[in-house]
Amino acid sequence: MTTKEIHNYLVDHGIKPFPHKVAIMKYLQENHIHPTIDQIYNDLIHDLPTLSKTTVYNTLKSFCEKKVATAILIDEKNVRYDAQKHLHAHFRCKRCNAIYDVPLEEEHIPPFRESESLCLEDTQVYFFGSCKTCG
Repeated sequence: MTTKEIHNYLVDHGIKPFPHKVAIMKYLQENHIHPTIDQIYNDLIHDLPTLSKTTVYNTLKSFCEKKVATAILIDEKNVRYDAQKHLHAHFRCKRCNAIYDVPLEEEHIPPFRESESLCLEDTQVYFFGSCKTCG
């Protein structure tokens, strides 16, 4: 997505497109590495010297609330973030801790019937093992 497209995407989702929000969304769209707050901060601080970790945290929190990003809890030590909205699962290599997107089809998700006491808001599927690099 171009910067202009990201700007419009944020506006369409009720998010004020301040420069740091546009930069963080652009980073998520361009870097499918499922980054942590620290990774995003460290990669953007050179271009945005006024950026703080608190700003990154608050921006990601608002992105998750507006459903333009997802907090991934696959890593026991860090929350990771993903802005890819297509249906997919995540695979974490237990050796190098890399996280990969895994294609997922609707039919692979068990049916869920909402009731008066249960309302489904999110589904996350995780796989664990070794990546090809680690063997």
